[in-house]
Amino acid sequence: MEISFSNKKLQKLCEDHNKLKAKYGALQARRIIRRINELQAAANLHDISQLPQARLHSLTGDRKGQFAVDILHPYRIILLPLDGDTADLRTIQVVEIVSIIDYH
Repeated sequence: MEISFSNKKLQKLCEDHNKLKAKYGALQARRIIRRINELQAAANLHDISQLPQARLHSLTGDRKGQFAVDILHPYRIILLPLDGDTADLRTIQVVEIVSIIDYH
């Protein structure tokens, strides 16, 4: 899949292992990088839905239309589809990483 970031700060953070490690810790940083690599390797969002450890799920409320993938509890990567139809994950091939947060 093609991946973009919601802002330059988030992009720089996700592209620098040391910055990720400083902010989230070594284990969480490795999981974030792994999940981003899985997103890049996938053909579409349906492929990610087949990875049990990612636990892809659609969000509701003010995040309606967005998806989340698990990293290491309680953190998740929030994704915004930039193409396709959210009803058919096979059509979503471009996503934007909106944030890495604990929204619970």
